Parts: sequence; C-alpha cells; structure tokens
Amino acid sequence: MFENKTLLITGGTGSFGNAVLNRLVDANFGEIRVFSRDEKKQEDMRIGLQNEKVKFYIGDVRNADSVTDAMHGVDYVFHAAALKQVPSCEFYPMEAVRTNILGAENVMRAAIAAGVDRCVVLSTDKAVYPINAMGMSKAMMEKVMVSSSRICGIKDSVLCATRYGNVMASRGSVIPLFISQLLAGKELTITDPNMTRFLMSLEDSVDLVLYAFENARPGDIFVQKAPASTVADLAQALKELLNRDNPIRVIGTRHGEKLYESLVSREEMARAEDCGEYYRIPADSRDLNYSRYFVEGEIEISEIEDYTSHNTDRLDVEGVKQVLMKLPEIRGLVGA
Repeated sequence: MFENKTLLITGGTGSFGNAVLNRLVDANFGEIRVFSRDEKKQEDMRIGLQNEKVKFYIGDVRNADSVTDAMHGVDYVFHAAALKQVPSCEFYPMEAVRTNILGAENVMRAAIAAGVDRCVVLSTDKAVYPINAMGMSKAMMEKVMVSSSRICGIKDSVLCATRYGNVMASRGSVIPLFISQLLAGKELTITDPNMTRFLMSLEDSVDLVLYAFENARPGDIFVQKAPASTVADLAQALKELLNRDNPIRVIGTRHGEKLYESLVSREEMARAEDCGEYYRIPADSRDLNYSRYFVEGEIEISEIEDYTSHNTDRLDVEGVKQVLMKLPEIRGLVGA
C-alpha cells in the first residue's frame, strides 16, 4: 500500500505528527513530508531522525500557496495542524476559524486539486455538541470535509475524518501538568473531580487514523471506542504510581470546558456502523432535493444515547493505573 508513495503530515512536528512518523518512518514510503510553521521543531526532528526519506516543508495551513506547493506529488495526507487549546480559542476565536476551518479547507482543496488518493483530517470530541470556539471550529471543519468529499468522490479521491478526545500525555493535556505538580511537591489543581475524560494514548490515535485510512468511504468519520475515568481518579492514580501525597485543590471549570466528552451524538448513533473497536459515521449523501429534510423525521434518534465519557466503560483507580503504565513517560518515571 505504501510502496514508493508520498505522505504529507500537516502539523507534523506536533504530538500526533511525531507519533505517526515514528510508526511509519520504516514503512516503504518513497517520501514522508513534514509540513509545519515551527522551524526549530523541524530541525530537532531532522537531527533526531537522520532519515533522508523524511522531507521538511516550512509553511502555514492558513497560507494556501504554501499548502499547494507542499502537496505536489503527494498520494496521502494526514491533516493534524490545528489550534487545540480551548481557552486560547475562546479568547481568540477568529484564530481558531483561520486555522481550524479555513486552514483545513486549504489542505482539502489542495489535496483534491493534486489528485491525492486519501486525506484523513483529525477532529475532536469537542466538535460534538460544541460549546466552545475550538469545538465549533472543528465541527465546521467536519462539515467542510463532508461537503468536499462529494467532490472527491467524483475525482476518485477519499476524504474522511477521525474524532477522538484528549490524548494522554500529549502537549497541553492534563497528565504532564499533574506530573510536574507532583514532582515539584505542589498542589494538584483539578477543575472538577467529577469531570470524565476518555483515556486514549497517542498510539491509539495513530491506530485510529490508520484504520480510517484503510477503511474509509468518502465523508466517513471514525471514532475509536475507549474507556474513561474521572479526573479525580486520574489524579489519584498518578499519585499512587509516583508514590506522592500532594494535596488537591479544586479550581473550577475553565473557559469552555465540558463536564464530559461526547464522541458520537445520538443523531449520529442512529446511523453509525459498529466496526468492533470503532464506530463509522457515514456521510449524509443527500442533497437539498429530498422531502425528509423538511417534513420527515427519524424516530430512532430519540431512542438512542450519545456515546460519551460518562456512559462508556468507567475505570476505577486501579484500572487507570494499568492504562497509565502503557505510557512510556509513566513507565520511565516509576522505573518499570
């Protein structure tokens, strides 16, 4: 599948970009292109990899010309570039629009024009019933993807998306914060002890993208089933693993934060396909010329629950510790 093919990873110097590159760098790609605006991270990655197969492109997804230049000769695209921090997007919502919506459109337009075979765009749980600017921008990105996929279908290209929650130990996630507070002997700052979050690793996110890459039809959105825990149990698990007894201080919910994550809405669950470890949410392929949009409803929607971190498998402290011990960052700290 990959032999002599060219893969472009936007936002390739981020947490996901590093993880997917580590997974695929030894595959038989002809070339892997890392596209990002951070020259320092690109330099660090280049020195660390020492692999001539990996090429580096400086650019910003907001700049359509730089995206188009990087897209020439590309077969596959993983679009990971985004503004991801909820508070930042709350205070600067137009920045989220420019990167997460317009930037994503630049990538998809360039991919279609270049005849890319498959393009996977990365979305988030926050796009489901969005209450914050980050989630709203990602929800619109998904709509743009589904709309663009109709054009891709004509041109024999496949556009699809993956949607997942907070990735454990990724940049900006709560686990590195808790670890730094524990090691420094500081209080653990918890927004809401009853807040629940899915527990996904970076490797899980790569698995999800590769599953979508291999199985997607135009416009599909894929979700990986995952366990969850409360933030309080996550903090307690880290305290026990690191043998610390730091006090906990509840600071209250931050701007735009949800009590729980929703990965699939009940409207989507009514038509989602259960693929074992994953849900496939097919695109609505109808156009405006159908009566059901205007006069007919769907009974199933009112009978189905969302798929959320509140109703998925809930882990206790021991279960959370087992999941955390799969992370190399945690194993290194506990000497395992």
